[in-house]
Amino acid sequence: MEITMTPMKTNQINSLLLLLWKVLAVSLLLSACQSLPTGIAAADQQKIDRLLTLMDQRLNVAVMVAQSKWNSGAPINDPVREQKILDDLSASLTSASEDEKAFMRRFFQAQFDAGKLIQLDLHAQWRREKRERFIAPPDLARDIRPELDRLTPLLIDTLNQTLPSLKQAAARHYLQQRSEVLLRGDVNGTARREAVRVLLEIR
Repeated sequence: MEITMTPMKTNQINSLLLLLWKVLAVSLLLSACQSLPTGIAAADQQKIDRLLTLMDQRLNVAVMVAQSKWNSGAPINDPVREQKILDDLSASLTSASEDEKAFMRRFFQAQFDAGKLIQLDLHAQWRREKRERFIAPPDLARDIRPELDRLTPLLIDTLNQTLPSLKQAAARHYLQQRSEVLLRGDVNGTARREAVRVLLEIR
């Protein structure tokens, strides 16, 4: 015996399916809303986004450094130069307290370490590919250092503006979420996590 569905039953099923879709859409919307940080002023969001954008620009320089060092054979890890940069940085912060200088040193050391993770990953990739020397790599004096010199004071200024808001847990949560959008995700996100680590430790 053939069983047929009456128009009434078909309409009921369609209505039920529509209701289920609506419930699902509302549930997804509520879930998304719950995952967003609350209590963050728009101005603070803009400062955090600005800081992350500058940090990403600095991480991009790591690719240029990797190409330059691939050609020159210079070691990726250069603790003597890093120490000099950090000492010069501390000396330039004439109005900062010792604690503020120490924090800036930790922040920039984290940027160095994140950049080195990117460089090491690229060099490992290029070794696997048996990559030849780059024909026209970025020049350290002409291309790389001027860009770092441009970014350093911008990072210091923006970080100083952002620090008060990062004492709020909601702001740190916002920074962590936005870093996944605004920062490079090299080395399965390890470089990104290292770059923001010091900021997420602020209390």
